[in-house]
Amino acid sequence: MYMNFWYPVVRAEDLGVKPQKVRILAHDFVVFRDEQGKPAVLSDTCIHRGASLSAGKCKEDGTVQCPYHGWRFNSQGVCTRIPSIGKTTKPPPRARVDSYPVEEKYGIVFAFLGDLPADQRPPIMPVPEHGTDEWRSTLVTFDVNYHYERSIENGLDPAHNEYVHTTHGYQGEREDTYLMTELRPHQNNPWGYGFLSTFDAPPLKNPIMRQFRKKGGKMEAGSGTYGPNHMWTYINFSPKTAMHQYMFEAPIDEHKTRVFLLNQRNIGFFKASKMGLIGKPIKTRLNAWLDKKINERNMFIANQDIVVMNNVAPRLTPPSRSKELMMPADKVILQYRDKLDEFEARGWRLDMEALRKAREQGDVVFAIPSPARRETNAWVLDETPRMAAKASTTLQAAG
Repeated sequence: MYMNFWYPVVRAEDLGVKPQKVRILAHDFVVFRDEQGKPAVLSDTCIHRGASLSAGKCKEDGTVQCPYHGWRFNSQGVCTRIPSIGKTTKPPPRARVDSYPVEEKYGIVFAFLGDLPADQRPPIMPVPEHGTDEWRSTLVTFDVNYHYERSIENGLDPAHNEYVHTTHGYQGEREDTYLMTELRPHQNNPWGYGFLSTFDAPPLKNPIMRQFRKKGGKMEAGSGTYGPNHMWTYINFSPKTAMHQYMFEAPIDEHKTRVFLLNQRNIGFFKASKMGLIGKPIKTRLNAWLDKKINERNMFIANQDIVVMNNVAPRLTPPSRSKELMMPADKVILQYRDKLDEFEARGWRLDMEALRKAREQGDVVFAIPSPARRETNAWVLDETPRMAAKASTTLQAAG
């Protein structure tokens, strides 16, 4: 798992007046809205006696109040009130918890879990279709019981469609003609690689999905990544009809992942710019109805992957590539692993073994360092241990 990237925390519409606990990268965070309604994400451990801030309450001054002794922390993680020392006594400088940069985008609250300054941070994956008149958006979240790297690599695997997804392939019935060797590079970027490929697909039987593609034959699809946990998938049913999907994944821990699936489609909805006053209520209901059906269809496809992925072994990516026999169709998976090597070479990989051993002792809590740690050493919690920076295989090959 890697710090210094943007992670999805919660759907914006699900964040109300109460603080929420969210677990990401095997760490707990509290997310809440301040007095202006802006989201804030802090380390969830009160540095007084270790209580969970998310079990407290939001106050009228925009702070979150610890349920144990009433300490209040603002959106910057600074303690503004310690009741036991009185109103006129200022809290000490170390009375603070880590606060992380936040962006509310695409209907998702993102937090940058790391200490990089703003001009050095990898970006949130761009979604150019979002908010335009030509595309309609839906957002769903779901959890899977496997490691996020395995989840991302499944999305980067074009060869599995023939056998796993009945709508994408022929279940291996055309083995004499089936071939998956041509991956055309697409949307390569400093933080990841992508591809498009053309393959045969059967006619879509679902009456809703037939709006996108009425006949079988050639179809274009592909995927790519931005960082370790953002992935796009383009499904181009025809030159004019498509679904573009964007997955923002939050590793809960090494055993569980939360997926935020943002779906963009350019067909099957009434455009807001064309709605009249008389027709608006009906069209709004039809859009909502079809949004629900599209989400159900996407979850049907996702569950086909989940059935297979729940039984993949080993649970984590093997440390040596020689322990999996890779084929040309796996090229982008290997490029993804190259990027992970680069992130480790930067010193961004968390040392999960050291973290696990420390927690087993039961006497320590760590925090992922926030940008404010570059400004002062006045902190109570220690930084989460990281793997030592080392040369990546990609950098070694380049040298």
